Amino acid sequence: MVDTDYKATLFLPRTDFPMKAGLPAREPKLLARWEKIRLWPRLREAAKGREKFILHDGPPYANGPIHIGTAMNKILKDMVNRSRQMMGYDAHFIPGWDCHGLPIEWQVEQEYRRKGKSKDTVPVDQFRKECRAYADHWISAQMADFKRLAVLGAWDRPYLTMSFEAEAQIVREMGKFLLNGGLYKGAKPVMWSPVEQTALAEAEVEYKDITSTAIYVRFPVIKGSNDALEGSSIIIWTTTPWTIPGNRAIAFGADIGYGVYEVEAVRPESLMRQGERVVIAESLAQ
Repeated sequence: MVDTDYKATLFLPRTDFPMKAGLPAREPKLLARWEKIRLWPRLREAAKGREKFILHDGPPYANGPIHIGTAMNKILKDMVNRSRQMMGYDAHFIPGWDCHGLPIEWQVEQEYRRKGKSKDTVPVDQFRKECRAYADHWISAQMADFKRLAVLGAWDRPYLTMSFEAEAQIVREMGKFLLNGGLYKGAKPVMWSPVEQTALAEAEVEYKDITSTAIYVRFPVIKGSNDALEGSSIIIWTTTPWTIPGNRAIAFGADIGYGVYEVEAVRPESLMRQGERVVIAESLAQ
């Protein structure tokens, strides 16, 4: 058989694009070109006078390198901003960082522990300075990574929650609440960290799932002093079901009102029966 080169007989499209993208080598060159031609300032200049599109940047936390979640967050925002810019808006994006909270303090304290120091022996102003320095380090590191992902924005003037201007503005806004009567003192249970000696935010609390041994038990009334009790059951709740066989009495609260109620409807998974009568506290009846 004669080998035939069929490639020459095909009308294939021709392109100057390379067969391999080579993105690790090409992307830095593209970013350098954007920097050289001042792409971001030119976009801002071209968009002057247009209707503004502001996408507020819910900031990442400045306590470590970026991860897939923070990367996806910024990339999606960049796609939205670029599309709005091309649709004729002035899409001015100001990135930001959250610099407050326990995670940063905890990392600084871990460094203390590695050196055999205790947070309690460090002056408060020094501790705060070290926390700010830690946040500054990760802001710079994350910013470099976001730029490498080709995210466009005002990287030369991001907003930081730890900037003194931002903190002063918070105090001014709190002062407005105080003057207009919107600030009040009340009571509310909060999670407390005995180690950090501060309240915990909901985002900082992790709940551990457990299997509860608590059960509800019905005790049928065999004989009662009141005719209304006949044919009913008394419902109790216990966290120690293994003690049920040894029960000899059911305790009632002298200051609690009780009633006999008929079950009108039940859920499919319920062990209650429609039409049965139960004795429960009046405050639990629905």
